[in-house]
Amino acid sequence: MRASLIQIAVNPDESVNSRRERVSSLVRAEAGADLVVLPELWPTGAFAYELFAQEAESLDGPTCEAMAKVAADAAVWLHAGSVVEHTADGTLYNTALVFSPEGELAATYRKIHRFGFDKGEAVLMGAGEQPVTVAHPQSTLGVTTCYDLRFPELYRTLVDRGAETLIVSAGWPERRRAHWTLLAQARAVENQCFVLAVGTAGTHAGVPQAGHSIAVDPWGEVLAEAGADEEVLRVEFDPSRVAATREQFPALKDRMLGLEAPSARR
Repeated sequence: MRASLIQIAVNPDESVNSRRERVSSLVRAEAGADLVVLPELWPTGAFAYELFAQEAESLDGPTCEAMAKVAADAAVWLHAGSVVEHTADGTLYNTALVFSPEGELAATYRKIHRFGFDKGEAVLMGAGEQPVTVAHPQSTLGVTTCYDLRFPELYRTLVDRGAETLIVSAGWPERRRAHWTLLAQARAVENQCFVLAVGTAGTHAGVPQAGHSIAVDPWGEVLAEAGADEEVLRVEFDPSRVAATREQFPALKDRMLGLEAPSARR
């Protein structure tokens, strides 16, 4: 399976419309990949709170339309990062978008864990409620966003629902980059999954970004890692290694706590 993680630089001097056009070109250049993944809130920047209401859009808005088109143009499965979604009742959500190679919106995921404590995303946005998996033809994907990475119970739920490759789309700050790498490897090891974690580069809203997008195998080994600047990180991996790892070292069978009731599993 070939995945392309596009680590986008979010420059506040670049308009959102210009960035959409540039990102569309970057995705189109990855034709032939089995999966392309973009970072969290790349149209606005994850810390540009003052732009959230201004740039919010519905699920048929300009970013969604552009990403649907480029997924079809490139004939790729596209995790298009996330956008600020506004709903009919005025609530904003940090919503991830996944498109099929036909350009159809295959899944959406509203971020469950909002960052900011008593400010920013935590007070400006509503919380999602449902974990989301996507039936990619080669590997079931578990969809997560940034701050979610700190909450292992979400990933256990995704594993219970069949996830084999965990996606983390993020706008992670540089000052906590060590946590980014550590947690990506931990989520891979404890769940015996591949982890594809893609962040942003540059500085937006005064917050330097970590970059260092990373791909990790089910044993926690780093398959590929980006640097600090804008970059396309390409990685090839064998999804069948998930089942092989779980058979070779069947730790998940020894779980005692937190198991979902059979009726809740999908």
